[in-house]
Amino acid sequence: MKRYNTRESLLDDLRNSGINPTGVLMVHSSVKSVGECENGADDILDALIEFMENGLLVLPAHTWDTVVWTSFDSGNTPVGENNVYDPAETPSCVGVLTNLFLKRNGVVRSLHPTHSVAAAGKNAAEFVKGEELTNSPCPRNGCYGKLYDLNAQILFLGCGLTKNTFLHGVEEWNNIPGRLTEKPQTLYIKTGKGLIECPQYRHYFPGGDVSENYGKVEKDLLEAGAADYFKIGDAGCVLLSAVKTADTVGKLLKENPGLFSD
Repeated sequence: MKRYNTRESLLDDLRNSGINPTGVLMVHSSVKSVGECENGADDILDALIEFMENGLLVLPAHTWDTVVWTSFDSGNTPVGENNVYDPAETPSCVGVLTNLFLKRNGVVRSLHPTHSVAAAGKNAAEFVKGEELTNSPCPRNGCYGKLYDLNAQILFLGCGLTKNTFLHGVEEWNNIPGRLTEKPQTLYIKTGKGLIECPQYRHYFPGGDVSENYGKVEKDLLEAGAADYFKIGDAGCVLLSAVKTADTVGKLLKENPGLFSD
């Protein structure tokens, strides 16, 4: 039976979830799956922020569908704004909750032009630091690699593993061929000191969206103790260990580099 959710009821669900409130939590979300909330999506966000007040809360704030390479004029100046990422203004393309989070006090956003993340809490500024020096969506030395280093948990709140950007990272780190464009695109990051040029290899798979195949390892992750299940509101949730997920999928990819190709 569906229920009417409040910030307090969602907090109770989080307390019973197995999420470490003093650790690092990345959240992918489908707001509508949670069900009716007293104050809408703000209740979900309030509950997550309060629950993780002594840890680090991270949400994707990606812009891969809006920040794209356009063209240059005769003076080699970028034409249009589509290839410029403004961390203060460019909206996230990955959900309602992510854009609400970006407006909250104390939230910082990384400078990755296509796969930025937003973070609040313990060492948030340090976590997002340095993404302007990357040249691929999920490099090992970027924020997605830091999820592994910090033994983070990854919550899929009402959405499946096809939304698992972390697995794009695992494929990158294992040098799986056919996942990135052959050449980088010239993108720019807007800062208070002007534009920073940030060439980026983009996600590319000739067979379509490779992430649609990520759900095929869910059974392997469960058997490896990398996954757990519970509900928050009406939403079915999957909680992954970043370390166990990367190690388990890394082994599978070594055995079969084309694991996610079909």
